Amino acid sequence: MQHRTAVSTVVSALCGVLTLALPAQAAAGQAGHIVVFGHRGASAYAPENTLSSVQRAADLGVHWVENDVQRTRDGALVVIHDTTLARTTDVEKRFPNRAPWSVSSFTLAEIKTLDAGSWFAPRFRGERIPTLQEYLDLLDDTGQGLLLELKQPELYPGIERQTLDALDRADWLDLSHLSRRLVVQSFSAPALRTTHRLRPDVRTGFLGNPPVSELKQYAAFTDEINAEQHTVTSAYVEAVHSLKGAHRKAMRINTWTVDNAPAATRVVRMGVDGIITDRPDLIEQTARQLRSSQGF
Repeated sequence: MQHRTAVSTVVSALCGVLTLALPAQAAAGQAGHIVVFGHRGASAYAPENTLSSVQRAADLGVHWVENDVQRTRDGALVVIHDTTLARTTDVEKRFPNRAPWSVSSFTLAEIKTLDAGSWFAPRFRGERIPTLQEYLDLLDDTGQGLLLELKQPELYPGIERQTLDALDRADWLDLSHLSRRLVVQSFSAPALRTTHRLRPDVRTGFLGNPPVSELKQYAAFTDEINAEQHTVTSAYVEAVHSLKGAHRKAMRINTWTVDNAPAATRVVRMGVDGIITDRPDLIEQTARQLRSSQGF
């Protein structure tokens, strides 16, 4: 996704309760609850997609984080949003003659020399870009769920199978993880079709807002529509909810990136199932105010 975020929380839209405590898809499976996801970890408070960002999210009580997976030149899966290393590392300083500094043009060893924290704040100097395995290991320690984005998979042929294999090796494709702690998402419908074909038991989410007339086609291989907040309307939410997804349950709709009280109020009232935000504390506060002032 194109915005920064941090958190995973659970709001009860029926009784107005929002907590940071319900685990993974357990919350997502309960009617009337809004799951708030941590986009790139706690990215309002730590450098995005780093282990520090995941840990900060865990310290805040966040139970879902979102990340982005890409592939290095020598075939390693790493967690980073941009397809270039320039914005979030010191790659231009270390490798000045290798513009445009694409993730796919560097080896894992080279990437591991980069500082992925100083751009955010001096105290994060020396933070490294994590491999997917390192990221999963930390999530196993924290107990958080993962909304995993296949980032521009057209750049990385076969990354769907490779990512599933990595998840399998890390024991993330067992029943516990599949039912409560994992969703694979992408802007690429072909990548999600491939993922669903290879592992029909994995939940998937499409990033975007397909026309209502096409939603039924997406429901054949995905469980969620994860749309940018300004594209969402109450009618669109109803259209998504009217269909059963790939796992024969009502399709869900999450929205991003919601970072202020008016926007949070608007999308909650529309009936979305999930919010992806950089500021989980603000979203929690907003939900509490809705509850107390309007009995929401």
